[in-house]
Amino acid sequence: MSDIFVQLISDVRQCTLCQDSLALGVNPVLQISPSAKVIIAGQAPGLKVHKSGIPFDDKSGERLRTWLGVDTASFYNDEVFAILPMAFCYPGKGKSGDLAPRPECAIKWRKKILEQLSQVELIIAIGGYAQRWHLSDKSGKTLTDTVKHWQKYYVNSTPAVIPIPHPSPRNNIWLKKNPWFEKDVIPSLQSHIKRLTDSYNLSQAQ
Repeated sequence: MSDIFVQLISDVRQCTLCQDSLALGVNPVLQISPSAKVIIAGQAPGLKVHKSGIPFDDKSGERLRTWLGVDTASFYNDEVFAILPMAFCYPGKGKSGDLAPRPECAIKWRKKILEQLSQVELIIAIGGYAQRWHLSDKSGKTLTDTVKHWQKYYVNSTPAVIPIPHPSPRNNIWLKKNPWFEKDVIPSLQSHIKRLTDSYNLSQAQ
């Protein structure tokens, strides 16, 4: 682990850039190692995660782990999974759920961090904010359109990108309206994750 990486993550964890705009103050939540094979690119921590300091330590995380086909211990192995939301701090509550992630966070930190993750083979882009960042002008007009054409991004991106909806219970209606997602996308996602975790486990056993 390079000194540059260690200093960068230390700076991120001490960041107060958005402090005056956050009702509950700063508490950057992320999981990262320079050897990570997968980036889970979410939106921003929710209130429960803000309090615990553990990414996806909530109902969304339970569903996400099911979608990935991994147990809790595997999910929190930072040598496999880097968890990098678009904003590292809880943005606060809005009229219809959490507020959008603060844009300052990605502007200041995201490119610098991604440059340090040279072993990444897959990016799981969760929700519109992450998809617009990681796919830029290639993303669809809507989240549904982007996720429906996931194979295009998976094949044509380096690292490979799989766009998915947020696993929040708030998206239960979307999931019911779009049963193809769990029928078609999830098996392919789980297959890729299994290949990466099997490869990691084999390397550790040698």
